[in-house]
Amino acid sequence: MPEGHTLHRLARLHQRRFAGAPVAVSSPQGRFAASAAAVDGQVLRRTSVWGKHLFHHYAGGPIVHVHLGLYGSFTEWERPPDAAMPAPVGQVRMRMVGAQYGTDLRGPTVCELIDDAQVSEVVARLGPDPLRRDADPAWAWTRISKSRRPIGALLMDQTVIAGVGNVYRSELLFRHGIDPHRVGRSITEAEFTAAWTDLVALMKVGLRRGKIFVVRPEHDCGAPSYLPDRPRTYVYRRAGERCRVCATTIRTAVLEGRNVFWCPSCQT
Repeated sequence: MPEGHTLHRLARLHQRRFAGAPVAVSSPQGRFAASAAAVDGQVLRRTSVWGKHLFHHYAGGPIVHVHLGLYGSFTEWERPPDAAMPAPVGQVRMRMVGAQYGTDLRGPTVCELIDDAQVSEVVARLGPDPLRRDADPAWAWTRISKSRRPIGALLMDQTVIAGVGNVYRSELLFRHGIDPHRVGRSITEAEFTAAWTDLVALMKVGLRRGKIFVVRPEHDCGAPSYLPDRPRTYVYRRAGERCRVCATTIRTAVLEGRNVFWCPSCQT
């Protein structure tokens, strides 16, 4: 599942490529056809993000709300002058076409037309987004400090912190020596403050570079990444391998329906 920095990158890209001009919107697949027709030819005013929720704000008030879920993705393409548009490939839920660029959305969990009040309802269900300037970490700390749930589960709960996925969750806890099974109320405020500050910095790197970079330079050697095209991680998807710091075997377990990874020596 794409994590929060990916949605913020998409929002910036779509703002740069489509905002301020009319956009042709269609639904080759047909499932979004009526809503696409309502914004087709309208000016895209701006884009915004909260956590893993992307919003396209059109002139006149309608807003397209997208949540990519596990399998959703945007495919970006360039539109040469006077060239025919490429035929849709696969199940394209929504196609946006501007003067020079186009993008195709496939497989989202949510693609719907809503209004400002409904955006507020979505946001009201979410915790602070570390990549937003208005993020209030005190909200997250209050929820965590009172909870008996494991911190590894709380970090993935979008009502506690919006935008954190499995990679950031596992890697952040390793970087701060916290076992994912520790209950939220056992986390000290100092631990939370340090982790939040680090999370903001890490997600900003992800936003800038387009990939998650979490391994410190002094540890970025030896074992390769879990996939050839991905940056190295400390624990994520490295179960059974040696810890980059202490050489202990990395462990994994299912925590509230999702696999979590940790080093039993470095994380206590």
